[in-house]
Order: sequence, then structure tokens, then C-alpha cells
Amino acid sequence: MSNLEKLKQGYKDFAAGNVEAVLGIWQPDIIWDECKGFPFVEGDGIYVGGKAIVEGVFAHIPEYYDNFTIEIDDFVDGGDKIVMVGHYTGTWKPTGKKFKANVMHAWIFVDGKASNFFQAADTAIIINP
Repeated sequence: MSNLEKLKQGYKDFAAGNVEAVLGIWQPDIIWDECKGFPFVEGDGIYVGGKAIVEGVFAHIPEYYDNFTIEIDDFVDGGDKIVMVGHYTGTWKPTGKKFKANVMHAWIFVDGKASNFFQAADTAIIINP
């Protein structure tokens, strides 16, 4: 299975709530660079390892969003470097307003597993739709 196929399956698993399967395509010490515009981001937004990401990022999704989804428009496949281009959609709970915001995820794979993640998202659209 190619890195792109693994990543596509990872997004499907995330959408289905299968976090264990998502963690299965990551290196144990994956470096996750979360966009600094989200209110739950601590410090520099860098999380290391699945546990830190699940607790520091994923656990906050239902706290801040209703009906959160990732709409994937395209992938740019560079083999060990893959970019996902799409949109986040949902409802921002503090305001009750729906949003559709641009998002880009850049992934680096090492030995067939994701080792680095970088997120760029239009957080202003999410927080102030």
C-alpha cells in the first residue's frame, strides 16, 4: 500500500471515529504542528506522539465543534511528502454559526508511516464565520 493510500484510509478512519486505526499509520514519535489560531492550542502548537495529539487536539474537536468534517478536494502525492487540500466544515459551538474554511495538511512519511504533520487553516473563518 502506498503512502497516499494509507493517508486516504487514515482520513476515512478519522471520519468514522476510528482513532486507533489513524494512530496505526503514524510513527510513535510523530511531530504534529497544529495551526496556532485555534483556542485549544497550547504553547507553540507542536505535539509529539499520538497520545499528546489525541489529548491536545482530537479531544477538543467535540468541545468546540458540531458536525466537524474534513472535505478533501485533492492530494498532491510526492511519495514520502503528501499534501491534502480541502475544507473544514461544521458549526463553531461558541457562536452557533456554520463555517467552511480552507485547510491544507502537509505530511511527511518515513519508513511507510507518517512522521510529520503541518496544518494551515483559515481559523478566522472558523471562529468568526
